[in-house]
Amino acid sequence: MDRDPIDDWLAAGAGVCGPCERRIDTPISKVFLFADKAFKRKKPVDFGFLDFTTLDKRRVISAREIVLNRLTAPDIYHGLHAVTADGVGGFRLAPFEADGALDYVLEMRRFDETAVLSECPDRVDGALAETLGREVARFHGRAALGTAGGGAEGLNYVLRSNADHMRHLADRLGAEDVERLITGTDEAFEAARPLLDQRLTQGFVRECHGDLHLGNLLLEEGRVVLFDRIEFNDRLIEIDVLYDLAFVLMDLSFRRRGEAANRALNGWLDEAARVFPVGALMEGLALLPLVQSVRAAVRCHVSGHNGDVSAARAYLAAALAHLERKPAQLFCIGGLAGSGKSTLARALAPKLGAAPGAVILRTDEVRKRLFGHAPTDPLGPEAYAADADAKVHAALFDAARRALQAGVSVILDATFRDPKRRVEALALHPGAVGLWLDAPADVLRARVSARTNDASDADLAVLERQLASGAAAPEWRRIDAEANLIDQCSAALAP
Repeated sequence: MDRDPIDDWLAAGAGVCGPCERRIDTPISKVFLFADKAFKRKKPVDFGFLDFTTLDKRRVISAREIVLNRLTAPDIYHGLHAVTADGVGGFRLAPFEADGALDYVLEMRRFDETAVLSECPDRVDGALAETLGREVARFHGRAALGTAGGGAEGLNYVLRSNADHMRHLADRLGAEDVERLITGTDEAFEAARPLLDQRLTQGFVRECHGDLHLGNLLLEEGRVVLFDRIEFNDRLIEIDVLYDLAFVLMDLSFRRRGEAANRALNGWLDEAARVFPVGALMEGLALLPLVQSVRAAVRCHVSGHNGDVSAARAYLAAALAHLERKPAQLFCIGGLAGSGKSTLARALAPKLGAAPGAVILRTDEVRKRLFGHAPTDPLGPEAYAADADAKVHAALFDAARRALQAGVSVILDATFRDPKRRVEALALHPGAVGLWLDAPADVLRARVSARTNDASDADLAVLERQLASGAAAPEWRRIDAEANLIDQCSAALAP
């Protein structure tokens, strides 16, 4: 292959820095890495779903790339340059709109590649997973509305592409499994068709990231930064927000980070419920098995075409597993302040139902949303008055009912000191399980005193009132709040 003089010039530093330390080639771009910056140049390729074959097409799509990515990673995407002749047989970087452009390059700040989450998935613990889910939800909430890749027609575009690619790889992946996945996906898609179209009219189709796997998420100073958004095809960008989220959930589960995937989902749901209608959010969860399977199928054929047959087969197995039906379950966890309800709920949730597990509905978070407060903002006494409490529980039960009807397991996290509320909660779903966390008063006091950065507003005064009332749930299964989480989960899941 002939050497490209512009590539050689970029590798030498483009006249602004020393020689590049490393070059990365992707199917569509060439990236030249320097000590503190990177230059990205698009390849003149046409894959059908993208076309970079002309200079003008590369100009237009480069301009769109920086506009989209500056919305999520403004500190990384620095600017665009035209590459022009310097008049003496070489090249120079010129303003993007300069005449005589020979090509275009995107200038980026170089970041620590080891901080990309695909390189450090073990760092995605519970707190970071929740941060991730909430950051993605905030991004979705402020994203512009779209239509191109939404609804049944939009997802079907991806399904047909996946099927074609996987059939080309069938001799390496196993033709029987490939056809089983295509058939199962088509069946799930036909069942989901009305809901997909309904969500298109409800504002759930937005200008999303489009490629939201761990390789496009960066951890910097405790923040999760979304970068490398798709810019070349509206059908892959203007998609359902749940389909966008499904990529990172699938990726975490695939990397055996199921607890993180569940925490990310629940963080996303609580934050998204501040923008989107809660009922429609919960009903939309019926799509989660399908869209996670579709995302795994995308990684399957990408891995296969890149020569990694082992990974492709693993993604194929994951795609099939996501389509397996699992019955929804309802667990209701009650107890006084400090008994560890939320801790048990988070440990139990990944073990229930289909991946990434159960939706956790917590009165503390529902209350903050209803009063328009951030999760950890304190509320005044009016938020805990009888009428407010009734509204909180009505919202809690309605959300649970809709999620269960969508086929998703649910955990309700509340004190459940009122026997009538316990009865109402268990009536939401056949076979519902009630759990009551017991702990000595001194243990509860110590835990409440030490609690920080939590949605609960319960302090020692609240706890003392609860202790004085003698509230308990004698008809619910008792769980030792001082036992370790493994034993608590085993007791909760016992027949």
